[in-house]
Amino acid sequence: MSQIVLKVNGTPFQVDLSPSDTLARVLRERLGFTDVKNGCERGECGSCTVLIDGRAVVSCLMLAVKAEGREITTARGLAQGGRLHALQRKFIEHDAIQCGYCTPGMLMSAKALLDTHPNPSEEEIRIAISGNICRCTGYQQIVEAIAAAAIEENPPTGCDRESADE
Repeated sequence: MSQIVLKVNGTPFQVDLSPSDTLARVLRERLGFTDVKNGCERGECGSCTVLIDGRAVVSCLMLAVKAEGREITTARGLAQGGRLHALQRKFIEHDAIQCGYCTPGMLMSAKALLDTHPNPSEEEIRIAISGNICRCTGYQQIVEAIAAAAIEENPPTGCDRESADE
């Protein structure tokens, strides 16, 4: 066993772990971040997706020791100052949550997308969440929720460059 410090949602945590402990298990079972789900434990379902330095990562395939010194964000870390993130609000408004098991991972994949592509197309949204399996919603509500969050976070300006240049 060795001790490392993991910074999760802005807070440092000292953790004792063995070299084979996955980040998903450590986050969920040792640190209590139950928003990180253990689904397939093979990197296929996306339910354990977290952000590592802003990039979506399936935490069941990452060794916890590899996350030391990096910024880890879970779905719980999206809300700021007691206010839900736009993605969380839009998932609720668009009924994109059924059983909720895939939701945290889906939110994190969507957050990574919107951070790099603020105004994604429907195709880009579908590609971004393609590593996340949902058995309840049929994905359409999820895609609509992500698109609505993108608009809320980056509202259209009212004129595009082409019409302004004419």
